[in-house]
Amino acid sequence: MSGHHETRNASTRNTVGFAEGDAQAIAQTDRSVDPVFAQEQKHLSDTYETLEAMGRSLTAKIRALDESAAEDKRSMAEELSPNFASYADAMETYADFATVNRVVDGYNVAHDLNAEKLARIEVLLKQPYFAKVVLQFKAGEEAKELYIGNAGVSDDAYRRLVVDWRSPVAEVYYNQDMGPTTYRANGRTIDVDLKLRRQFDIAGSVLNAYFDTNVAIQDSLLLASLSKERTAHMQAITATIQKEQNEVIRHDDVPVLLVSGIAGSGKTSVLLQRIAYLFYQRRGELDPSEVFLITPNPVFRHYIDNVLPDLGESNPETFTWDDFLERLMPPDRSHGETDVPLSTFERIDGLVGTFAFEQNDFKEIRCKDTRLIPVGQIAQVAAKYKHLPAGPHLVSLMREALAERLESRIAQMAGTDAVHDELLALDLNEQLEIFHETIDPQDDEEIRSFALRYLNNRFADAFEAVENDDWLRIDRIGMRLLDATHLEPVTWLYVKIALTGLGNPSAKYVMIDEVQDYSAAQLAVLGRYFRRAHFMLLGDENQAIKPNTATFGEARSVFESLHETVSECKLMTSYRSSPEITALFASLLKDSERMRISSIQRAGEKPVVIEGSDRDMWVSALRQAVEAAEGEDGLTAIIVPWKSNAKHVQSLIGDNAPALVKKNAALPDKGVVVIPLELAKGLEFDHVIVPDASEAVFPHDELSRRRLYTTVSRATKKITLLSQGALTSLLDERP
Repeated sequence: MSGHHETRNASTRNTVGFAEGDAQAIAQTDRSVDPVFAQEQKHLSDTYETLEAMGRSLTAKIRALDESAAEDKRSMAEELSPNFASYADAMETYADFATVNRVVDGYNVAHDLNAEKLARIEVLLKQPYFAKVVLQFKAGEEAKELYIGNAGVSDDAYRRLVVDWRSPVAEVYYNQDMGPTTYRANGRTIDVDLKLRRQFDIAGSVLNAYFDTNVAIQDSLLLASLSKERTAHMQAITATIQKEQNEVIRHDDVPVLLVSGIAGSGKTSVLLQRIAYLFYQRRGELDPSEVFLITPNPVFRHYIDNVLPDLGESNPETFTWDDFLERLMPPDRSHGETDVPLSTFERIDGLVGTFAFEQNDFKEIRCKDTRLIPVGQIAQVAAKYKHLPAGPHLVSLMREALAERLESRIAQMAGTDAVHDELLALDLNEQLEIFHETIDPQDDEEIRSFALRYLNNRFADAFEAVENDDWLRIDRIGMRLLDATHLEPVTWLYVKIALTGLGNPSAKYVMIDEVQDYSAAQLAVLGRYFRRAHFMLLGDENQAIKPNTATFGEARSVFESLHETVSECKLMTSYRSSPEITALFASLLKDSERMRISSIQRAGEKPVVIEGSDRDMWVSALRQAVEAAEGEDGLTAIIVPWKSNAKHVQSLIGDNAPALVKKNAALPDKGVVVIPLELAKGLEFDHVIVPDASEAVFPHDELSRRRLYTTVSRATKKITLLSQGALTSLLDERP
């Protein structure tokens, strides 16, 4: 990315590489004579003051509203006198209840509106806005100034103080096309003339700098942002979204969007901004519970968990593939191979509707050592529907029938003396836990009612087992279908989906990060389970660090079979790594790919390569590299190929060896850590140490090439490669 840009305030030089003392001296001089800086600082101060006043006013409104609501609820409750003596009295009572509910609903709506606006203001008080555009909509008319921020808000006179970055008009800022340009709103294309595109470096009410961009940019704000120290959590990139990233974030809402991006191109940041954009576009109809984000590992989940809340949005439900399996499968069946041929699933789909259940396909429903529905009764239910083939429709009918039988069985038990004796023997704490009150049944009808509640609580797991179809022996059915002696977890789950219709039909969006690490079978299961959702798949084929995972062509084929079409975007600019590190990992790619990769970062340190001619020299070099890293700012990662290598590396370093990052841990802000490559995926570190980049660890094969590419591309500023013996030949073409 290149292009001329003009810096209007010399204080910006402090963020783009000038010596700090010189920049500060120049800044003070320029600020005192720069009328634009003074004007923008005044506008910022006025805006901040207005936001603070609006925040105070909304807080007072919410407090007063809550007090009024509480008072009205008390008075209405006192006035309510339920009377069901006659039909007319009952109708009048119901009308009174409806009136109370309408009043309460009115308070709730007002509270939610005020709370939502206050939340937006709290977001903006950290940074009221980050950009300004001046747009002329019609020739001869006065141009309009719009300030763009992480949230949108209007003052009490309905004058727009800040435009939300996700609004249609804000697209002109991200398109980076000066002069005549367009944006789309409500299905229409709107022509405008972009007169000014100004970026701001703002903290609270203080303007640090501004940048005016004349043409497609060498983004000053982006460079300033990239020069900041990394933190233990990913930061929102709203102010620095680049044109190719913006095309992904604002992409049309398609059934499947496949995004291929090189290491450091901001794929995950784009994914999170895309989620925020969808929440904005579908405000009021899209709930966070309907959006699912599948992440590569728990460490990564911690890394990204602040991004959306910082934008005033809630996080979607986030989980890993292992989490997904553990929720849906028996505990002892959720681990195993994932590389199952898609032809196996095609056979399952073809066979499910052609076979009949046998009695051995069922297991009894029991709970707390009590058998509630024996296998024979389940077989009787199946026999009632023997004219239907196996599949979701039949299982649904059986599920309903079994739920009725379970209710009948428990109702029968509720009338027995044995259960009544158990009920009356409950101590005070047990009564409160089950009924949320103490009980004192006065007649047979009352004791039976309490007994039924008691048993429903006691056997709640049985009702859940019926609802979850746990009365089906999926292993046996699957092995019988496929004439196999064993089912891998991914096959087990597919059999259950095909047989019972298991899935989440209410999910609207599913985002799969690091999609290159999934097998075609895993993607088919996810596509079938979230059958009505729109998918966004992000990844980098060159970071496929596991064997037998799906190529992008195979991933595309899986989702084309489910949704017919797959839209695609590419991200080819690295924002993470210095040009030197970018060139190093690019050297591991084919010439056709290498030529398309660029880095936006400034020149940094050259990669350090140390080949130890013998073991002692290699160990000594490793210890020295780690010791030097301990004195550096930022976070250094010693990335080992496998978890099993971690303890060995720690023992080589000695007593003061860095800690190992474990599966559910959060990253520290600074220091040195040891981390397996599987957990390092998707993360970034100021300095990466590769403890052994020898031919023995990274032989000249495709999987090793991808694993080394992924390892190297975790580094942002500095990389040190050591090897015990000769360096891997994969790096023979390194710059």
